Amino acid sequence: MPIKWSPIRVSEAMDMIEEYVNQIIGPLEQARIVAQEARNIANLPQYVDQHLLWIIGEIDRAIGGSEWEPVGRLKAGIQSVRESLPNRAVDEEKKRLDNGSQLSLAV
Repeated sequence: MPIKWSPIRVSEAMDMIEEYVNQIIGPLEQARIVAQEARNIANLPQYVDQHLLWIIGEIDRAIGGSEWEPVGRLKAGIQSVRESLPNRAVDEEKKRLDNGSQLSLAV
């Protein structure tokens, strides 16, 4: 039975989503650096340092990469969509598009 939806469009959408998810990591790493530097401010009260440590911990958990963390869960979801595509469907659709669409001749 032929596929009536476009596996290649789904695959391309996953590529775009993954690209956006990967863009999240850089700013979070920069925020972590700033929080670490803030901990070195002279005479910083311990209660402020505790808040900064909490922020650093949350950033570490967000970009930790395990599937229990937000970014990791998103990447796992993207991978699940890719794995759910029918075997070779993306390659077959690419081939069909590269060869141009052909009309089927019905008798």
